[in-house]
Amino acid sequence: MLIVPEREIAALMTRDAAFAAVESVFAAMASGDAYNFPVVREAIGHEDALYGFKGGFDRAGLTLGLKAGGYWPHNLEKRKEINHQSTVFLFDPDTGKARAMVGGNLLTALRTAAASSVSIRHLAREDAKVLGMIGAGHQATFQLRAALEQRPFEKVVAWNLHPEMLPNLEKVAQEAGVPFEAVELPGMAQADVIITITSAFEPSLMADHVSLGTHIACMGTDTKGKQEVEAALLTRATVFTDEVAQSVSIGEAQHAVADGTLKPEDIAQLGAVINGTHPGRQSAEEITLFDGTGVGLQDLAVAASVVDLAVEKGVAIEVDF
Repeated sequence: MLIVPEREIAALMTRDAAFAAVESVFAAMASGDAYNFPVVREAIGHEDALYGFKGGFDRAGLTLGLKAGGYWPHNLEKRKEINHQSTVFLFDPDTGKARAMVGGNLLTALRTAAASSVSIRHLAREDAKVLGMIGAGHQATFQLRAALEQRPFEKVVAWNLHPEMLPNLEKVAQEAGVPFEAVELPGMAQADVIITITSAFEPSLMADHVSLGTHIACMGTDTKGKQEVEAALLTRATVFTDEVAQSVSIGEAQHAVADGTLKPEDIAQLGAVINGTHPGRQSAEEITLFDGTGVGLQDLAVAASVVDLAVEKGVAIEVDF
């Protein structure tokens, strides 16, 4: 079995490689060549942590495995460790033997950012100029860096419940040479693309905060009860997702589906747009929304890619197992 430690990931996986892996697996899911296993996600009753498993099998890429991990909200304050912790395990689909164990923390941030960026590439207006960010935590900086590569954005506007964290985003925008402005939530009306990346259980972005023609990528809701945007926003939008089953059960769409204002059959897979079997955005005034729930196949795709790179560069650790 091969081990690729967390310390090696930054030198191996790039944003471009993560984008390609996630885009490919979304396409495979939509064509029926890959599928995710049911998600296990539980509050463990210790440290206020959420812990779970996401797995799947990609027949086209012959990638089988799972990611174990979750969210420990007190890590940063108590231990100077990031709150999201995870490890990816890959198995040989021909034999069932363990193939690799891969540090999943940076990979999770990169694949989550890649997913929203794939949605921007395929759904945002070509003339999008203002990028809005809701959330300013650890993953928000990855989201912003990746998103800025998808359109020639001329301004970043951002809001966070704790505004003292907004300099994290301002620094990224400055590095990219893009002006930055902290705004109140109604200020999101100027944004052509909005990314929400929080762990909230109450909505912050309301339907009347969003202008016609906007693309929204909701990336923080991955557990029953979480919610980043008002359910009414989903009824204004054309809704896309990574996987419909997760979207309606643990994703942002769970609330609109529960109150009967959105039907599961009204939600399209982003992979269908990539494959050309769904037209995607159909007008400049259309609001599009990507419900990024985070599927196990994303993790497996980027982990398999990083294992190949680690072997090529001689940094993978081989152990008997």
